[in-house]
Amino acid sequence: MDIKYLKHNEIDYVAWDESIASSHNALVYAQSWYLDIVSPGWEALVSSDYEYLMPLPVKRKYGIPFLVQPVLSQQLGIFSSQKIDEKILHGFIRKIPYLSYHLNLNEGNKYSKATSYPNYVLDLNKGYEKLHWAYSKNTRRNISKATKIGIYVKSDISVEEFCDFYFSVEKSTAELNKELVHKLIENGYNRGAIELYAAFYPDGELIAALCLLKSEHRLIYLLPVSNAKGKQWSGMFLIVDEIIRDKSKTDVLLDFEGSRVSGVARFYRGFGSYNKPYYHVERLSIPRMMDLFKKK
Repeated sequence: MDIKYLKHNEIDYVAWDESIASSHNALVYAQSWYLDIVSPGWEALVSSDYEYLMPLPVKRKYGIPFLVQPVLSQQLGIFSSQKIDEKILHGFIRKIPYLSYHLNLNEGNKYSKATSYPNYVLDLNKGYEKLHWAYSKNTRRNISKATKIGIYVKSDISVEEFCDFYFSVEKSTAELNKELVHKLIENGYNRGAIELYAAFYPDGELIAALCLLKSEHRLIYLLPVSNAKGKQWSGMFLIVDEIIRDKSKTDVLLDFEGSRVSGVARFYRGFGSYNKPYYHVERLSIPRMMDLFKKK
């Protein structure tokens, strides 16, 4: 297979987005508008006629280029409407033009040389009653607790309302990516690729919120946030239950984005989700690469 390396200004956005959209493993993370926000100046490896694609999220430190998984982008890797086998995966990875990379391949890129990471997903093609029946006892108990005191969920909050709440709660981490997060949510919302849910205390106080990244067949649990009262009264349990109720009997996958943290994974599994792993590949850490350059 002829695999070409393309700099950012050489990428045909129309061909790229058409190919991503038709891929059997399509993800919003790989669409050009999303990459432009989370990895400005991204590059690519492509086969002829853009039949196979691999975004390259390039960054530079001290002028040295390397690849690192962008924030808010759990999975990238190779995308295609055709079969992606081990030989193709190996061919693309060998063609990466940089000494250092730390990249997550997607769930359709099973690669024997990669490390697998857990990701919990839930098919929403059943009726709500059947989906609810699969909840754990702890999940049902938390939903009942939130419902009994009168917590309610809305799915029509504004971008500003979500961002103000998110940044007020996630102060320690939000400042690092505040501009990026706001731009991503606003851009995605205007494109119809973002849905915003929120849980409110009976007096109208916002206590938990969730930013969902959506495509035709996938809803991604992108940015959850709960304040102290939201955690105490299980606001996020009620939000996820409402989403499952809203989207039941549809050809949609609810993607929880992880996790390797046992408590978080237990929360995801509590809704009846199952593990559908993705894969991680890496070569040379940045400190190790710096050492190699110093020796030259």
